[in-house]
Amino acid sequence: MTLVAGIDSSTQSCKVVVCEAATGAVVRSGSAPHPEGTEIDPALWLHALHTALQGAGGLDDVAAVAVAAQQHGMICLSDEGAVVRPAILWNDMRSAQATTDLVEELGGPVDGGRAWAEAVGSVPVPSFTITKLRWLAEHEPDSATRTTTICLPHDWLTWQLGGAPAGRARGANALATDRGDASGTGYFSAATGEYRLDLLARAFGRPAEVPAVLGPAQRAGETTEGLILGCGTGDNAAAALGVQAGPGDVVVSIGTSGTVSAVCEHTSSDPTGVIAGFADATGRFLPLVCTLNAARVLHAAAQLLGVDQDHLSSLALSGPPGADGLVVVPYLEGERTPNRPLATGAIHGLRISTCTPAHLARAAVEGMLCGLADGLDALLADGVRVERIILIGGGSRSEAVRRIAPSILGRPVVVPAVAEYVAMGAARQAAWVLLGEGAPPSWSAGTSITYEADPLASIRARYAEVSGLTANVPPDSLRLP
Repeated sequence: MTLVAGIDSSTQSCKVVVCEAATGAVVRSGSAPHPEGTEIDPALWLHALHTALQGAGGLDDVAAVAVAAQQHGMICLSDEGAVVRPAILWNDMRSAQATTDLVEELGGPVDGGRAWAEAVGSVPVPSFTITKLRWLAEHEPDSATRTTTICLPHDWLTWQLGGAPAGRARGANALATDRGDASGTGYFSAATGEYRLDLLARAFGRPAEVPAVLGPAQRAGETTEGLILGCGTGDNAAAALGVQAGPGDVVVSIGTSGTVSAVCEHTSSDPTGVIAGFADATGRFLPLVCTLNAARVLHAAAQLLGVDQDHLSSLALSGPPGADGLVVVPYLEGERTPNRPLATGAIHGLRISTCTPAHLARAAVEGMLCGLADGLDALLADGVRVERIILIGGGSRSEAVRRIAPSILGRPVVVPAVAEYVAMGAARQAAWVLLGEGAPPSWSAGTSITYEADPLASIRARYAEVSGLTANVPPDSLRLP
C-alpha cells in the first residue's frame, strides 16, 4: 500500500492526513493549533507542522507529501534566507490605505480597477500580498531594505521540508510555488501564467526575488528524508482539489473566512474587484469571492448567547425564517467582499418580539449566508456555469447552516462527508505527482447529503437594505471619549 500525505497550514491550525495514494482512504491524521493574531513568526507554523506530523504517526512510510496553506500571507526573507519580520496574514487590514493608493495609481477606482483586472485578473484588496508590500515599504523601511525575497506560507513550508537550502530561488529544492497560490499575490497573472514583476516593484519600491512557478503535477524537490515534494498550492485551490470539483461545480467553504469559488475553463477579470481571478491546482481557473467573516460569525453569536455551537444551531432552527426582520450584518472585522475594511458588524431590526435567542441565532446564520449568496450572484453574473453547490468547511457542520443554506443560496446544496478537504487536496496532489499521470487520481467520493429548501428572496432583500449601514464607520469612532 503506497501512502501520501497532505498538509493544511490554515489560519487556525495545521492538519495532516496520510492517505492511500490509489483510493484516497485516510489512514491516519494529526493536528496542532496556531496562535491567534494577524501576524505570526513562520517558525511557529513549522513547529505546529512537526507536532501535527507526530500526531499523524510521522512520514517514515510515506512516499510523497504536498503542502496547502492560507493564501496571501507575506513572508519576507533576507539575502541569507532569514525571516525579516513576522508574516502578515491575509486577514490583516492594516494595508487598506495602501490598497486605495495602488488602485488610484493605475487610474482611480474605475480605470484603476480595470487596469489591475486586466493585468492580474484581480483588483487588489487589503488581503493581497502586494498591498502588504506597499505597507511595509512605507511603514517599516528598514525591514523592506533587508528583504530580498518574498514568498507565501505554503512556499516557505515546502522549502523548509526540503531543507531550506541556500539559493532560495535557484537550483534544487529552491523556493517554489504554483499558479493557484501565486494568483493571490496581486503580482501574478493566472491568464498568462507569468509574474508581473513591474507591479511588484511599483508596490515595493524596488524589485525582489519570487519563487519559481511550477506546473500542477511538478515536483518541488525532495524532503530531507527523501520523500517526493509536490509543488503545493493555496487553501482554496486545495479544497477544490480535495472535493474533486470540476467545471460546473461551485465550492462554498465556511471556515475562518467564507469563499465561493468555481472551477472554470476560462479566466475572470472583474474590474469591480468583487471576483478574484485566481487559478486552480489543475491548470484551470478558480474565480473566487471571499468574505472575511464566516464561521467566526457563528462563534461570536454563540459567545454572545452563552451557548455552544450545537445549541446555537438548535436555536437558529427554532427561529422563524427571516427572523421577523432581525438582521445581523456580519462585518465583525471589516470586510473584504464587499471591500469595506473599516466596516463594523451590526444588529438591525430589534423589537421586543425579536429580542430572543432564537431570533438572534437565526439572524446570525442568515446574515453569514447572505454574504456568501452575494458572492454566488457575482459568479453567475460573470457567466460562471453553476450545476452543483458543494458546501464544506467547519461551518458546514452546523445543521442550521446546512438546512438554511438552500433557502438563502437559492439552490440545493451538496454536503460531502466531514473531512479535512484542504489537506485532502494536498494529499491528492502528492499522489498525482507520485503517480505521474496526466490528471489527478480519481478518489472514492464517499457519502454526501443533498439539502433542499424553497428560496426566500425576502431575506436577501432585507439583508441588502441594511448591510451597508456601517460600511465606512471606523470602530474607533464609535467609542466614547
